[in-house]
Amino acid sequence: MTQTAGAGRIRVGTSGWSYPAGLGTWNGIFYPAAASGAPRAGRGRFDELACYAEHFDTVEVNSSFYRPPTPATTRSWAIRTPRDFEFSLKLHQRFTHPQMFERTAGEGSWTVRQEDLDEFRAALDPIARAGKLGALLAQFPPSFGATDLARDYLHWLIEAFGDYPVAVELRHRSWSDDRAATLAILDDHGAAWVQIDEPKFRFSIRQDFQPNVPGFYYMRLHGRNAEKWWRHEAAEERYDYHYSSDELRPFAQAASEASRKVRKLYAYLNNHFAAKAVANAVVLKHQLGQATPGEFPPEFIERYPEMAGIVATPRSLI
Repeated sequence: MTQTAGAGRIRVGTSGWSYPAGLGTWNGIFYPAAASGAPRAGRGRFDELACYAEHFDTVEVNSSFYRPPTPATTRSWAIRTPRDFEFSLKLHQRFTHPQMFERTAGEGSWTVRQEDLDEFRAALDPIARAGKLGALLAQFPPSFGATDLARDYLHWLIEAFGDYPVAVELRHRSWSDDRAATLAILDDHGAAWVQIDEPKFRFSIRQDFQPNVPGFYYMRLHGRNAEKWWRHEAAEERYDYHYSSDELRPFAQAASEASRKVRKLYAYLNNHFAAKAVANAVVLKHQLGQATPGEFPPEFIERYPEMAGIVATPRSLI
């Protein structure tokens, strides 16, 4: 399958690029075993972002959900990546997860202030000025249902970040049950309805993986580890899932078809445990007729044998 000439550009990447600890670390698989301190070609410490950007042309920043990056940090990201690279950033939890933010910052402290908007916009500015801003991701919790109050807030939030492309991830089924009302809000602001794959439960949203606006399309694949989705010892276990090639093929088809109707398309793999997202992103790109550049370490090929013949390895190993 190849990307149709004249279609919107398809960018495939992962959700995050740095997973240095835990059972699901990327170190020793996609990065060197001691990546945080490993020297690299005489240039000091190993640069995970620079390494990642040798293989992919986009990444979704999830760390911004927990703490907005500083302008100095995002300026560094822009400098350390190729000219054509793009970042999509998840909005801080203050904007989408009030209950989670209250547990972190103190009960009753959740309010969206002008300072919060200004802080996040300041973080975006260096990336936007470099022409490397993909989209903003507003990911709401499964408990965020389609009430009148929720619709009003969603309208306000998209408008508050109206200078940027906004992708909205809704997970409660009430939003798809009243599809027309949901589309009325999103379409009015040119916001993309995020198409997601994750374990389905009674109140999980239902989607058709069709684009809703011509500007851009946003897909997120979280994995299907239903057993560990709600009950797990460590949060990373939720994302311990490896899509088979057959499971990825419908998403490649959906992305290919959607790309004919939009100007840009982003697809991010969030099943990050043990770099499974990297392997699945490579396969998805391959199914879309895209090559994944750069050399991959032998440990990666050993862990994911389906990579053989799809990606390059150091010449000394051939």
